[in-house]
Amino acid sequence: MVVSSLTLIFGYLVSALVVDTSSWVTYFAHTAPSVIDEALAEGRVYLPPIVAAELLSGKMSARQRAQLESFLLDLPLCTHDLEHWMRVGRLRAHLFLKGISVSTPDAHIAQCALDLKAELLSEDHVFFKIAQKTALRLLLV
Repeated sequence: MVVSSLTLIFGYLVSALVVDTSSWVTYFAHTAPSVIDEALAEGRVYLPPIVAAELLSGKMSARQRAQLESFLLDLPLCTHDLEHWMRVGRLRAHLFLKGISVSTPDAHIAQCALDLKAELLSEDHVFFKIAQKTALRLLLV
């Protein structure tokens, strides 16, 4: 089942935002654009589970890990059934036929954005390649 996630803000429908690990790392280093803060305040940021795993894989103190876990638990989760994972596999196969090799985690993140009809914020150039061959919408800042 594909779901569109739109939020009504000041009378306008605004799409959800999926944030990739690379953009979260920049955000937590306090060098990210304010677009993440705005989307967080508006409740439009959705978390792919693999991004949570990647973020929590980094070196940090127990206190930092607890703070990060608390932060992540407050975000709406991109939920996934088997059909989602089948779409991830089909996306990877489609891209491979177009000459683009994509990891399962990156395909999963892209598919989360596609499923939600959301924009994706990432600093990883693989997503630019994916967007050229699919309906993936990137938020350019």
